[in-house]
Amino acid sequence: MKLPSVMEGVGVALLASMAGAAVFAVLSVMLDTLGVFRLVVAGLALAYVLYLLLRNSERLGRLSVLALWFVIAGANLLLVTSPLLYVVIHLALIWLIRALYYYTGVLPALLDLGLMAVSLAVAIWAGETTHSLLLSLWCFFLVQALFVLLPTSFTQRSKHNAALTDDAFDRAHRAAEVALRKLTTLY
Repeated sequence: MKLPSVMEGVGVALLASMAGAAVFAVLSVMLDTLGVFRLVVAGLALAYVLYLLLRNSERLGRLSVLALWFVIAGANLLLVTSPLLYVVIHLALIWLIRALYYYTGVLPALLDLGLMAVSLAVAIWAGETTHSLLLSLWCFFLVQALFVLLPTSFTQRSKHNAALTDDAFDRAHRAAEVALRKLTTLY
C-alpha cells in the first residue's frame, strides 16, 4: 500500500477548505446557517472518507464501510442537536476508517486519534480567532495531512522471520497447487 504524501494532503486540504467555504457561503444565504454547516460537515466528511478509501489498496469491506457511514451519518444528522457532538461523530467515523484501513496496530491508531483531537482543537481555535470557516477548515485538513507521517505499525519483523514466513507460505502454496492438480486429474 502506498500512502498518500503530505503534499497530496496539503492539496486535499486546500480543495476541501475552499469547497466547504464556498458551499457554505452560497447556501447560507438561502438556508439556515446551522443546517448548512451540518450539510457541509457531512459532505466534507463523505468526500474525505471516499478519498481515504480510494487511496488505500485494500478492497475488502469498502461497500460495508460506506453503508455503515451513511447509516451513522444519517442518524447523526437527524438525532444530534449539538454542533460540536455532530462534528465529533463525523471525526470518529473518519478515524475509525483510517484505523481500519491504514494501521496494523492499536498504538498507531491511538496516535491517529490524538492527531484527530489536535486537528479539531486547531480548527476550533482558528474559527474562534478569525471567524472564518475557510481558515478553520484549512487548519483542520492541514493537520489531517500529517497522518501519513504516523507509523502504520510499531512491530518490525526481522529479515530472518520474514524469510521463514515467506518460505512457509511458498511451501503451503506449492502444496495447495499439488493437491488441486491431484483433485482435477482424478475426475
